[in-house]
Amino acid sequence: MYALITGFMEAGETPEGGIAREVKEETNLDVSATKLVGVYDFQRMNQIIIAYHVAADGDVKLSPELVDYRLYDLPDLKCWPAGTGYALADWLRTRGHEPVFFTAAENEDRRRGLQLPPEEPKRGS
Repeated sequence: MYALITGFMEAGETPEGGIAREVKEETNLDVSATKLVGVYDFQRMNQIIIAYHVAADGDVKLSPELVDYRLYDLPDLKCWPAGTGYALADWLRTRGHEPVFFTAAENEDRRRGLQLPPEEPKRGS
């Protein structure tokens, strides 16, 4: 399972500065440009996500937090129905690709693989 580069802002840091720092810390790449993808609620964690697409340069050297990385062709990407998955879907749309989301069964398999608890049913469901 692969994910997007994520992290938390430090005191006094701008969102753009935070993502540039996280990309550098986790991949050793230097961010040369940032473009806002969107802002998303992440209610399960009582957080908001500010998602950026970045252009970055350099040679990848992963931090100890990461085991591997992989490059995907856009049509091969699948979005997860929460948090950064919605950001990925919006970014794909800007590239002319209609996003495909994991089915409910695929998402439960994905969550088990990540050792996450099952999602609670939404009210009114």
